[in-house]
Amino acid sequence: MRPITVEAVRRLFLKRQHLDRPLQGPLDAQRLRSFVEDVGGLQLDSINVIERAHYLSVWSRFGAYKKEALDALVYKDRLLYEYWAHAACLVPRAHLPAWRRAMLDYKIKHTGWSSWLKKNDRVLREVESAVARRGPLTVSVFNEGLRQKKSSGWWDWTPGDHALYYLWMTGRLAVHSRPHFHKCYDLSERVADLSGVEALSAEEFHKWHVRQSLHAMGAATAQDLGAYMSFPRFSLKDRRRALRGMLDSGEAAAVSVKGLPGERFALREDLPALSEPGPAPRGTTLLCPFDSFMWHRKRVAELFGFDYKIEVYTPAAKRRFGYYCLPILHDGELIGRLDAKNSRHDKRLLVPAVHLEEGFARAKRDGALAGLGKALKSLADFTGAAAIEVGKVRPDGFHVR
Repeated sequence: MRPITVEAVRRLFLKRQHLDRPLQGPLDAQRLRSFVEDVGGLQLDSINVIERAHYLSVWSRFGAYKKEALDALVYKDRLLYEYWAHAACLVPRAHLPAWRRAMLDYKIKHTGWSSWLKKNDRVLREVESAVARRGPLTVSVFNEGLRQKKSSGWWDWTPGDHALYYLWMTGRLAVHSRPHFHKCYDLSERVADLSGVEALSAEEFHKWHVRQSLHAMGAATAQDLGAYMSFPRFSLKDRRRALRGMLDSGEAAAVSVKGLPGERFALREDLPALSEPGPAPRGTTLLCPFDSFMWHRKRVAELFGFDYKIEVYTPAAKRRFGYYCLPILHDGELIGRLDAKNSRHDKRLLVPAVHLEEGFARAKRDGALAGLGKALKSLADFTGAAAIEVGKVRPDGFHVR
């Protein structure tokens, strides 16, 4: 096994995540495509304390931009396509042959509502027909139409939203747009025609999935490969078979990381970057809790010494750092976290508390705090806040300006 350093793995991971030089605009089609193709997906989430997750993750890389510009690139130019990669994500069009395989497999392998719908094809036909006649449609508009129809039978318990989701996951429908963040479904051929997209074989898909995960992470354990892009849930046997094939062909290689236990793997094309790390990361930014950089938090803790938990699901009395804490990335190090809220009604960016890591060297804090101040100004510009209010900075004795 080739010995490499933790720093080399960190630097390549930051580069692949487009965080080695953060907040560097402008946002354009080529840079957005490159970013999402490298990381594998741009996660969507409904929490809107500051901005929706995908907007915030793009800001972390490119700095302040107009959200309408991103919407146009996604839902007008169709650079990205909504599907499920780690969770609900925007995935690049270049990856559609792979996700087409996942769509076809969903019909066969998924259980729960999918099992019921597979046995009630009439429901699916009627829902698909309704979208064809009336689309694009949101779930609420679709269900309102059913209530007005005063139908009997299956309409009475409205599995229409489940049918819409199933038809989307199997590729018969696609997300046309997101008015007020609500999925608006239409026929796939009217959004991104999948009829000409040839699906990978099951074996090719397993290899693609491993390859994409290794590309995004730089170097990873076999266990890491199941935790980064976590959909679909392959069996350990299938993942090992795909990895073994890549090792046998020379496409991937085993590596050891000095100071870390266990065997890791990397794409052979990445071995030079892992052997001789490039320039040190520079710049300060804040990360969304649902950023692809944070998808596999156990690996982040191992590489960066930063233990992070999303506390939005934690009862208020038990939260340590705040409802929507953003990790602080400075010069390639995770140096702390801050609780933040976009107070839209009075145009203020509220930061009740900043928590710096105890182990972060005091000598570096002045530069880090200056960088944090610039990042907050950029975030305020992005969110439309006219003022920034920073509360307590811990440990005591430091101030963000």
